[in-house]
Amino acid sequence: MTFLDYRYLGALFGAVLFALFLGVFSDALVHSPMPKVPGFDLPSGEAPAKAAAPAAAAVPLPALLAKADPAKGQALTKVCATCHSFEKGGAAKVGPDLYGIVGRPKGSAAGFGYSDAMKAKGGDWTFDDLNSFIASPKTFVPGTKMGFGGEPDAGKRADIIAYLRTLSDSPVPLPAAAK
Repeated sequence: MTFLDYRYLGALFGAVLFALFLGVFSDALVHSPMPKVPGFDLPSGEAPAKAAAPAAAAVPLPALLAKADPAKGQALTKVCATCHSFEKGGAAKVGPDLYGIVGRPKGSAAGFGYSDAMKAKGGDWTFDDLNSFIASPKTFVPGTKMGFGGEPDAGKRADIIAYLRTLSDSPVPLPAAAK
């Protein structure tokens, strides 16, 4: 070996020692303790448990519908228009046409391929059913194709349902509010 080869080996050895020293020095500057359990919790999709707070009295749907504003509901359904049509005889898009949905049998809009879960649900769309579906489609019909996550605000849901009710040749009467 020549003197030049020893210089290259010395430089390599020095670089390795410098890297080791730099690692030890940086660990001494910034200390991060090891966790008791390795890893981290993945989100489960469930809401975290909150401290027991007094629950607000839920307003019954008939009372919400009595105060609902169909114009606000129409504005809230602008997002829905990307997947649904609202015109009489409207074509199915990603979702079925919603004209006449209140009182219509579930899974019955012509030209739309419903999930087996929706077809099996059965019955007509009632105000309560629409409220539950809009709140959480996947909870109301597990296995639905509906990708919408749900509307948590009961007042907004009532506005949407009031608007959907107007999309009919003969709108279904609103349920009587308890006195």
